[in-house]
Amino acid sequence: MKKTFANYSLSLLLGAGLLLPVAVLAHGTEEHKKPNSTAQPVLEQTAWGIAGTPAKANRTVKVVMSDSMRFEPSSMQFKEGETVKFVVKNEGKLMHEFVLGTKDKNLEHADLMKKFPNMEHDEPYMAHVAPGKTTEMVWTFNRSGEFEFACLIAGHFDAGMRGPLRVGK
Repeated sequence: MKKTFANYSLSLLLGAGLLLPVAVLAHGTEEHKKPNSTAQPVLEQTAWGIAGTPAKANRTVKVVMSDSMRFEPSSMQFKEGETVKFVVKNEGKLMHEFVLGTKDKNLEHADLMKKFPNMEHDEPYMAHVAPGKTTEMVWTFNRSGEFEFACLIAGHFDAGMRGPLRVGK
């Protein structure tokens, strides 16, 4: 039998049609749903603390980010057990972020951001702030130690957009 373009196309379509159910099952049987916005987030303990609740905040700290690749204040100090509400304002024309972490974790993440600059984040210790906007973040410092805050957007960390954060007993 001579294979024509029509026969070849028909064979290809039939083959693809037979594989379609397998591809659908390989994707999984769970329905894609948007997260329930009323559900409580899972609070993950980190070396530098845990997400806090606004009602338990016993201190508010205003943080300003600018295109000069600096934070104001340039350093911070808290007591172990303190829950802090950060009011983070981006006064620049560039996107900035306010990230809490250890020096090693922030350096590791900053290097990753260079490779994948469009990474999206959803961690409670990260606040992404568009130019001219303000956001809030609440954090409980339940571990003492030397940590830092930083902007991990590619190039910002290397330009010095970070500062020391000390938590004492």
